[in-house]
Amino acid sequence: MSETGAHLVTLKDLIAYESTPLEQRYPWQNSYDLIVQSCRKYPQYPALEFLPTAARDEKSISVSFPQLAERVHQTANLLHSIGVGHQDTVSILLPGLPETHFALWGSQAAGIASPINPLLEAGHIIDIMNETRTKVLITLGADYSAELWAKIEHIIARVPSLNTLLLISADEIPDVKTPATITVFNYSKAIAQQPADHLVSHRHINSNETAAYFHTGGTTGRPKIAQLTHGNIAFIAQAYADRTSDEGQFALLCGLPLFHIFGAVVAGISSLFAGRTLVMMTPQGFRSPNVIINWWHHIERFQVKGIAVVPTILSTLLQVPVGESDISCLEYVGCGAAPLSNSLKLEFEKKYNVCITNGYGMTETTSLIACQIPEFNQLPGSVGARLPYTEMQIAKVNGSLIVKTCQIGEVGVLLVRGPHIFAGYLNADDNATAWVDDGWFNTGDMGYTDEERNLFLTGRAKDLIIRGGHNIDPALIEESLAKHPAIAIAVAVGQPDAYAGELPIAYVTLKKGQEVTTEALIDYCKDSIAERAAIPKRIEIINEIPLTAVAKVFKPALRNRATEFVIKDLLSTLDINAEVTAEFDTKRGQIAKIALHNTAQKSQVISALESLPLLIEFI
Repeated sequence: MSETGAHLVTLKDLIAYESTPLEQRYPWQNSYDLIVQSCRKYPQYPALEFLPTAARDEKSISVSFPQLAERVHQTANLLHSIGVGHQDTVSILLPGLPETHFALWGSQAAGIASPINPLLEAGHIIDIMNETRTKVLITLGADYSAELWAKIEHIIARVPSLNTLLLISADEIPDVKTPATITVFNYSKAIAQQPADHLVSHRHINSNETAAYFHTGGTTGRPKIAQLTHGNIAFIAQAYADRTSDEGQFALLCGLPLFHIFGAVVAGISSLFAGRTLVMMTPQGFRSPNVIINWWHHIERFQVKGIAVVPTILSTLLQVPVGESDISCLEYVGCGAAPLSNSLKLEFEKKYNVCITNGYGMTETTSLIACQIPEFNQLPGSVGARLPYTEMQIAKVNGSLIVKTCQIGEVGVLLVRGPHIFAGYLNADDNATAWVDDGWFNTGDMGYTDEERNLFLTGRAKDLIIRGGHNIDPALIEESLAKHPAIAIAVAVGQPDAYAGELPIAYVTLKKGQEVTTEALIDYCKDSIAERAAIPKRIEIINEIPLTAVAKVFKPALRNRATEFVIKDLLSTLDINAEVTAEFDTKRGQIAKIALHNTAQKSQVISALESLPLLIEFI
């Protein structure tokens, strides 16, 4: 039997490994224990190296593992002193700072942490905080971010449950205007007064207690909040550390935000539990221009052995010269949060002599379902094998019923069970379609497995382009275009069509110095895509692919763009002038809003657009 998870190469290895009981293999039950054990095991190493601007000669702010544990204790003790209990929510509205780690793990030791994307609109942040009944908010003071503080001023007046603000500020007593019901503290000054070596509450944290709320819904409509338990996080951290144990202690460079599940769990506490030093590049992470241009310099400077990225960042880094930097220390690239094309993987590996391991998961599975092991399971197109002590099956489902269990190689919906599956959405209404027979979580992703149960994803059910009843996987188009020498990034979406329902189109960006026409790209697709229905009807070259805050491709923005194109094109043929904007509503579907220059043409527009599969609104 394999001693560690690092050598689980075959299904037989995995089954033998699982003969040791889960509790014996992974004894820690909560995120607090993970931090404490990391401190005890790695006292001589820095846990965090923070570069505020990522400038080449900038002195880093270093936080050792013992110091990290101290700040987590102090944060938890401060929260306990102001009345935070294990069922109370602490919202964390921060960019990527060392304090964000202190707040995230300290909040879980006292109550429930709710990390929120600071770039969201104030109204959406308010909805999240009201949904989670936030009691305390940890954020930046006005002196550190006037832009964020402008949102805070709107937020604090509209969250009735909020009673305390903990501000990271240069002012000893932040001079801010707040309702009389809200108490304000300087976060750093306040935690400095707290014990740093134990929890004053003497809390015993059970594995089934809620550790964190992660927002996993879209940016419109009621927020969707996933409840992650301490057991969920502790399991993933221990499984990850065990499966990567052969890599040892090293520096990990990461620009992923801590309000995202991959940044918080895999590139966060799991890496810390494994003794990795997290090199944090600016509060803005990948969005800071210094991060990308100085990436290779800091790889050499900190002797980085591994990096954690998403596929879009790999594409960008391919265009950044290494220059005089010696990056021979770099061996491993962990890629997740979005599908990784095999062509991009191979190109990056060859150019930089590294091993890229792809993982797959989602917020509801505490960031992981399957992952590859460095130098093993590198099957083209596969995201690796399931995690130990978990179950995975491919099935045909109808509502909450499993109609059929798929055979090896047969495509179906991926269902999972295990200690990493979340405790459900905070709002019970969101749980109706989350589970099917016998407690299987329905991921909504399509895929198949091979004889060794390695998982191959074929697309997300809701991402399928449906052309006249023909299901088209966007990856088929994207993979083909990605192999073209001029293409940097390619994204395929469905464009509304009165006849077929949807037509496949693609948006692409070009590599530096490359030129190509859209006509040439379509001809290329005709030669490289065997499935005739999948050949894009239109390809548009754009300067930048829209991304989320964690650098994932934001397809809704491209679907909106495609919808606007279709309507404008139809109206132009009728010589009708109008302003057109499109948006996607989670309940109502695709909506096009039209502002006519001549309102007398309204009936003509309705007649022209009525066959399109979307809702038309006049504004």
